[in-house]
Amino acid sequence: MSHREVLLPALPPPPAPPRPYTWSRFIGSVSMGVWLAVVVGLFLMIVNGWDPEKFARYGPSYLTGLRTTLVLVAISILAGAVLSFPIAFARMSKSRILSSLAYAYVYFFRGTPMIMQLFLIYYGLGSFRPQLESIGLWWFFREAWNCALLTFTLNTAAYQAEILRGAIGSVGRGQHEAASSLGLSTLVSFFKIIMPQAMIVALRPYGNEIILMIKGSAIVAIVTVFDLMGETRRAFSRTFDYQMYLWAAILYLILVELLRNLWVLLENRLTRHLKR
Repeated sequence: MSHREVLLPALPPPPAPPRPYTWSRFIGSVSMGVWLAVVVGLFLMIVNGWDPEKFARYGPSYLTGLRTTLVLVAISILAGAVLSFPIAFARMSKSRILSSLAYAYVYFFRGTPMIMQLFLIYYGLGSFRPQLESIGLWWFFREAWNCALLTFTLNTAAYQAEILRGAIGSVGRGQHEAASSLGLSTLVSFFKIIMPQAMIVALRPYGNEIILMIKGSAIVAIVTVFDLMGETRRAFSRTFDYQMYLWAAILYLILVELLRNLWVLLENRLTRHLKR
C-alpha cells in the first residue's frame, strides 16, 4: 500500500506589529505639515496677489534676464572646461613648480567667495585704469559683463580641474598597462581609453557644478549686469512688490529642475552599457 504525502496550504505570515509612534515620527509629521502649509500659503498668496498688468509689463524683461544668465553661464562653463585641462595636468605633473602653481590657483578660487573674486576683478582692476589703458586692455575690464565672465570662467576652471583630476585618477592602473601592452601611444591611450572612462565618473560632478554656477550667477546683478536677478531687482525697485522676487525664484527652480532631469537622462544614456 503506497503512502501519499498530503500538501497542506501554506499559512499566511502573521501581520507585522504596528510601528510605535515615536517622537521622531511625530516631528517628521509636524514638519511635513508645516511645509505643506507653507506651500499652500505661497500658492494662495500668488493667486490672490496676481497682477496681470505687472506680469505683462515685466515678464519680457525676466525672459531677457534669463537669456543673459544662460549665456553667461554657458560661455563660462565652456571656457572653464578648456582652461581646466592644463590646470588639471599641471596638478598631476611631477614638476614641483607646475604642481605648486596649479595648487595655489585651485586653492585660491575654491577657498574664497566668488563675490569677492568678482569685486577684485571689477573694482580692483578698475583701480589700475592707466596701466590697463597703456597695454590696451581697458576696453575689456571697463565692461561689467566681461569682468563677470572672466570671474566665472576662472572660478569654474578651478572646480572643473579638480573634478577632472579626480576622475582621471579614478581610472585603474591596469587600464594604462593594458594600453601599453597593445602598443598604443600615450596620446591615443589617453583619449581613447582613459578619458572616456574618466568622463563617466566626472559626469555627475560636472552637472552639480553647472547647477551651482546657475545659482551663483545671481551675484552679477551687484555689478550692474542685468541677468535674471538684475532684472528682478530693477522690477522690484519700481513696484516694491515682493512677488518680483518670487517670480525669479520660480524661474530659477524651473531652470535647475530642467537641467537636473536633463543631466539624469544624459547620464543614463551614456552609462546604459554598465547596467546590463
